[in-house]
Amino acid sequence: MKTVKVCVGSACNIKGAPDVIERYKRLIEENALQCDVVLKGCFCMKNCSCGVSVELDGTVLNGLDPDEAEVQFRKLIMGE
Repeated sequence: MKTVKVCVGSACNIKGAPDVIERYKRLIEENALQCDVVLKGCFCMKNCSCGVSVELDGTVLNGLDPDEAEVQFRKLIMGE
């Protein structure tokens, strides 16, 4: 099981964490990954000035918008 964590702390929330979460939910559903990927919200990944911060199966990424979040999800989670 792969884990996707999205920071939902104040800074990341303001910078678009809800949009990133919605994109990940859509990708998981569209690609039938419900049994392979768990999506979690988490608080402060210590990169507040660089949000939105995401951890994709152990790899921490910062400054993601929904489009870049999708690119990285496809690369690191789906192996595309």
